[in-house]
Amino acid sequence: MVSEAVLSALNVELVAVRRRSGAGRPPRVLDVGGGSGVWAVPLAEAGCEVTVVDASPNALATLRTRAADRGVLERVTSVQGDSEALTAVVEPGRADLVLGHGLLEYVENPAAALAELSAVAAPGGAVSVLVANRHATVLHRVLSGRVTEARDVLTSASGTLAPGTGADPLLRRFDAVGLSELVAAAGLAVELLQGDGAVTDLVPGSVLETCSPSDLAELELLAARQPPLRELASRLHVLARRPR
Repeated sequence: MVSEAVLSALNVELVAVRRRSGAGRPPRVLDVGGGSGVWAVPLAEAGCEVTVVDASPNALATLRTRAADRGVLERVTSVQGDSEALTAVVEPGRADLVLGHGLLEYVENPAAALAELSAVAAPGGAVSVLVANRHATVLHRVLSGRVTEARDVLTSASGTLAPGTGADPLLRRFDAVGLSELVAAAGLAVELLQGDGAVTDLVPGSVLETCSPSDLAELELLAARQPPLRELASRLHVLARRPR
């Protein structure tokens, strides 16, 4: 599902890209680990030239089908490859916007993956990272009565349940401070840190049916950048800049 808060930030960035590059060239987006095109297809529909790098041939096949169904196949390029060796499969320093959404939770070396994301961004280009939030997981476990699991996620160095045992689908979760430090260590300047699912993921289904979708979306956009609420969002989103 595409987040309104994240999409809003990306749209602002794409407006800036178009202003810098002029009308003759569409924004070049590289979606790393983009799988079946949840982000890539809407961005292609918005006029971007999108390349998706993913290790799964099945996901890339689904991407092509989805892009064809939406009439944007000519704007989408699929490349099978490893997120920790991006420069081996795509040209470095070319992308106006690089997405690493739902990626760092699964890779063996998140620092190496971020270095690759930075390397494929153009000088002055942006890198968008979206990750699972440790503190939100703690809260959700408590609310569902799984207090022991909440404690384990909170105290684990990786923010997961019994790392290495298969008890958790993720290799790690992040908090706002740790994510910001990791992004900065890759040589990127953090320009935006916001939450995704700061309020919408807390609304019970029975209540959600009675809420105005537009009112809830407006509240989510407001809450996404408020630090007390941002820290409890289901996901954390960073938009960072590669120096020129």
